[in-house]
Amino acid sequence: MEKLKSYFVDKRQQVVVFSSTAIALYGYDQGMMSLINTNYNYLSTMGISESDPQVGVIVSVYYLGCAVGAVIFSYLADKYGRKPALFGCLAIASLGNLIMFVAGLGYSRGALPVMYLGRIIMGLGVGGVDSVVPVYSSELASDDSRGKALAQEFQSNIFGLNMAFAINLAITVNLGKYNEWAWRIPIICMQIYPLGLLSIFFQLPESPRWFIFHDRHDDAGKSLTSIMGENEGKKKLEELTESAKAESDQQVGYRDMFTPGHAQFHPTMITIMGQVNQALTGYGAVSVYGPQIFELLGYTTRQSEYLTQGNYISYFLLMTFAWILVDAVGRRSVLLWGSTVLTLCFFLLTLFGGLSMNSASLEIPREAVAIPGIISLFVATGAFGIGWLATIWLIPTEIFPTTARAQGTAVSVVIWGLANFAVTLLTPILFNNLDYWLFFVFALTNTFAGVWTYLYCPETGGRSFEENQEFFDSAKEEGSWRVGKVRKGEFRVLPYPKEDGEEGEDAPLLQRVREQL
Repeated sequence: MEKLKSYFVDKRQQVVVFSSTAIALYGYDQGMMSLINTNYNYLSTMGISESDPQVGVIVSVYYLGCAVGAVIFSYLADKYGRKPALFGCLAIASLGNLIMFVAGLGYSRGALPVMYLGRIIMGLGVGGVDSVVPVYSSELASDDSRGKALAQEFQSNIFGLNMAFAINLAITVNLGKYNEWAWRIPIICMQIYPLGLLSIFFQLPESPRWFIFHDRHDDAGKSLTSIMGENEGKKKLEELTESAKAESDQQVGYRDMFTPGHAQFHPTMITIMGQVNQALTGYGAVSVYGPQIFELLGYTTRQSEYLTQGNYISYFLLMTFAWILVDAVGRRSVLLWGSTVLTLCFFLLTLFGGLSMNSASLEIPREAVAIPGIISLFVATGAFGIGWLATIWLIPTEIFPTTARAQGTAVSVVIWGLANFAVTLLTPILFNNLDYWLFFVFALTNTFAGVWTYLYCPETGGRSFEENQEFFDSAKEEGSWRVGKVRKGEFRVLPYPKEDGEEGEDAPLLQRVREQL
């Protein structure tokens, strides 16, 4: 009851709840399409077969919409405010979802183009959500809890994935794979998210940082007062005003961000490689094609669907460790440990997948190798969630100045969209041609992601937006992007406060974990 009461008066808590629910919208789509792809009525209505490459194209074209939507809505977020941009994102996502629902409803000729249109339009809206929500959320969170706030939001992403798959599975079990409503109902149920968010939208505060950078100091003061109270709000207003003065001559465009030598080129490359490396973990494929992976290990279609649901539930629960650890041990640590575990698990999946497919000729009981394969996949899913899911979205919100933060996050979403478009498009083709050797490919790509992160990704946690700019200034002076060479490796670790308040010795890990709890 106290938490419910707190929600109605605590603006930061309202922002976290809103942002979490908005991110769940993205997760819902991932879980929604995985079983729709195998619904026979859906395939018949679209005029395609289960092995048709267009099954993957319909899934992946959504990511192209996300990439375009990120650019459009990040521009709108900078020009008109974070809230108006979020309103537009949600409205567009809702429209795209409705178009998907009516594709082929009462007709079949032309259903496929309508489905494509709906996927692209919904992608525009969700891409906008993915670019604006992290910026909006991080601008209203304190420096020592940004990671926790965003990780909690991405745990909601996995809730959305679970919800979609559970609805899909329950309806499929009861109505069967030949029933039209077994795929239409899961689509229209997604409206819960955009319509629910729009209903609570107007009680949220606008970003004070956005007000400041548009010379609306009175509005910024009111927003800060509603968030932090009068005394703390005034103090924060002074800090933001000083920060705005320092950045007033640093207007940044997309061309600047891709110009070598420009101050924002280095942060842009870290953002791009972060999203490329996240895609290389292979978990865009696992989220959408989970049932097919379990079938590869030798299980029936229905068993694979139940195992996929179990994997998603485990995924959601293990995400709790993400928001506990990301501010306690730092962004680099969770990324590196995540890569290490993922690499090991995919090597094991290669082994168990190969043994499972050849169990008859090797006279090995299939369950003896399939069960360790299941465990490996469950562990890998948890490692991705803890290490790579939220962290990669968090870092861009911490390394760009306010004048470039929306553009930086938009670049992040664009690369995410393009990379996942490629992965989800190629995965069914690779499955058909590589079988279990696909896991070996993911083991190698995860190794690359870990090595690159170790060499070039700085620790951005526990520092203010302004303090993180020092890494890039120092890197330019040193003439190296290697984290170990910049400021004597200072940015390899999370800064912990000494008793006198200065940064220095590492605080005990358990102490940091207790603070996050």
